[in-house]
Amino acid sequence: MSSEQKNTTDDRSTQERIFAQLAQELSTETTVAIWQIKATVELLDSGSTVPFIARYRKEATGMLSDSQLRLLEERLRYLRELEERRVTILEAISEAGKLTDQLSEAIALASTKAELEDLYLPFKSKRRTKAQIAREAGLEPLADLLLSTPTTDPLQAATEYLNAEAGFVAETDVLSGARSIVTERVSQDVALASELRERLWSNGKISASVASTASAEGQGKYSDYLDYVANLDRLPSHRVLALLRGEREGVLNLQLAEADPRDEDALAQARSGYENAIAASLGLNVSTGAAAASWISQTVRLAWKARLLTRFESDLRSRLFEAAEDESVKIFAANLRDVLLAAPAGNKAVLGLDPGLRTGVKVAVVDLTGKSVETATIYPHAPVKKWDESVAILAKLAKKYGTTLIAVGNGTAGRETDRLAAEVIKVLGGSGISKVIVSEAGASVYSASELASQELPEMDVSLRGAVSIARRLQDPLAELVKIDPKSIGVGQYQHDVTASKLDRALDAVVEDCVNAVGVDVNTASPALLSRVAGVGPLLSRNIVDHRNANGPFATRKDLLKVPRLGAKAFEQCAGFLRITGGEEKLDASSVHPEAYALAKTLQQSAEAQGRRLEELKVQDFVTEQFGEPTIRDVISELRRPARDPRGEFVTASLKEGVETISDVKPGMILEGTVSNVAAFGAFVDLGVHQDGLIHVSAMSTKFISDPREVVSSGQIVKVKVLDVDTNRKRISLTLRLDDELPVAGEPTKGGASRERKTGNGRGSGARNAKNENSQNRSQGNRNGKPAASGNTAMAEALRRAGLNR
Repeated sequence: MSSEQKNTTDDRSTQERIFAQLAQELSTETTVAIWQIKATVELLDSGSTVPFIARYRKEATGMLSDSQLRLLEERLRYLRELEERRVTILEAISEAGKLTDQLSEAIALASTKAELEDLYLPFKSKRRTKAQIAREAGLEPLADLLLSTPTTDPLQAATEYLNAEAGFVAETDVLSGARSIVTERVSQDVALASELRERLWSNGKISASVASTASAEGQGKYSDYLDYVANLDRLPSHRVLALLRGEREGVLNLQLAEADPRDEDALAQARSGYENAIAASLGLNVSTGAAAASWISQTVRLAWKARLLTRFESDLRSRLFEAAEDESVKIFAANLRDVLLAAPAGNKAVLGLDPGLRTGVKVAVVDLTGKSVETATIYPHAPVKKWDESVAILAKLAKKYGTTLIAVGNGTAGRETDRLAAEVIKVLGGSGISKVIVSEAGASVYSASELASQELPEMDVSLRGAVSIARRLQDPLAELVKIDPKSIGVGQYQHDVTASKLDRALDAVVEDCVNAVGVDVNTASPALLSRVAGVGPLLSRNIVDHRNANGPFATRKDLLKVPRLGAKAFEQCAGFLRITGGEEKLDASSVHPEAYALAKTLQQSAEAQGRRLEELKVQDFVTEQFGEPTIRDVISELRRPARDPRGEFVTASLKEGVETISDVKPGMILEGTVSNVAAFGAFVDLGVHQDGLIHVSAMSTKFISDPREVVSSGQIVKVKVLDVDTNRKRISLTLRLDDELPVAGEPTKGGASRERKTGNGRGSGARNAKNENSQNRSQGNRNGKPAASGNTAMAEALRRAGLNR
């Protein structure tokens, strides 16, 4: 961006416009004042991070939450890009000598990129159009004549405009040129386009049919959508992405239409309505007997079908995708947050088992600090079947290192290995040791990563996965930050969304989770440290190098000795880095060093008054620097220093004898772990290698619009099996344990399930939800609809600017 553009973008009126729009958008959650927006933007622009602002600048922002701050940050990015585009468009139109005061005002009032592009459309530099050629040949007066005087005979009038040199040899050529002028005029009517686009969004349909290139396998995969029609504005996000993927894979043909394309009468009536609106915009009121009626009718029809409808189809498909993409990213981020903030088992020695058949079960023992102390490979399963030997080896390792937990990966041979772990526990007497099934999604990605090579340089790649499985039981957050979030496997159609948008959202979640929990600066890995506010990859490596060279940090102030860690970085990160057993007790808490004096004053006052900290009058300690929110936070931290915000560690009890989908029977009551939450329901790991689905309609006796109102990823749930389709690998579940089983042959809600990726695919993170059962279409709209990002605001802006029809 040029300096001139930046100055324009950052001028006062522009900033005020951005602040006002941000305040309006954030007010959907709660009332947010413009002063809060201004303060937050100033903090962000000064280099402050969202975790730091949310935790330590509550007074400045009026206690905006981290989710509000993230939304503000993302929308601020969009609005600033919008301003840059606004400047570019204004300059381009001005240089062409076509910028009027009314157009300039309309451009200034445009609130989305789509609105700006509509206004810019007539002025884009492009090749000479048919309409332009016709104008240059002098045909515009003929077009005006036919529109203003429909009684004029088109063929007779066209004879006066013949121009063989310009390519208009016959009367039909002339009339075609005049038609191009009118259709272009219609397509460049911004207010008309805005009105009709919104009408199509509200009333239009999207339909899917089988493509001629569709394979039998593809048709089976998209069986729910082979003859499908839905309202554009009420299409759930997961269905939008499924339809677009089906089209991309050559299985589906998608069409946007004014009405249900299967109802010819309704379609004809709807199209007539759009054509009438175009005629009205041209000021036409033509009787069917007028000489030019046929020419005008064909012109209006062409303007709608070939110019506007074609353009709107592209616009609305983009709007559908963007809304679905936003929802998909939001769901992925929420699931990731739940997984990262899962309760840790804590500082316990763990025996990690990475299951396998032919290649054996990889074994790793990690001590209380997560250090790998011994590894092995055992072959308890077919084809080797050294079961007794494997039990003996594991029992010996457990005794040797005092392990209290056995972490079993949930991939291929997971349940068989779980049985092995159960026998080891029996051999050891059954007390003081327990087994846990652990998601191994992304373990193979970690094993082959550069980070794993640095952490476990002497260890074979095949054994590193077992170490990761053991460590993620001790502390899921500390281990999972080493893996690309997309490989953790809790997304919805993650490969169908814009990579940069998804990466930004997931990185933000990881950062927020890490800083919410806090990090021990003397034990944390570079991967974990890099996620601390204000640190990043370079400083994290410098911190570890300094720690290795000089020993553990004694105080937080010692961080300032780390190369390139200056005052600003220290301000951002200090409160989130913990030092246990150091010289300053407060260094082990989340109290920021800037508030140490306040913390000590509070402690001394409580002691002097003989009161507990929570009994102090907060107002008595308010200063210009610290307000009530900060004082309350400090008191809370002093009462429960270094409290881990994560919940209590619990595990699901998988039913013995239920190890494959063929073992699952309708009516069973099973316990499992929610592995993923989608827009239409939640998937549950029952330990049978295919996750069952609880459809949103089977989650509660009351209406639920968002499955996350009831469940979250990582949650232990008790479910009832409604139906099992072994051929399609689908298990239908309900949270309502008193639900009756469906009658034979009757469709079951939520009958979809996912086959867990195993083997080489387990680290791909591609565990996307399969298409929902077609019988649930009537439930689809209740799962939320994409937010309209349309141009109704633009139509109002044009009206105010005097550019409306």
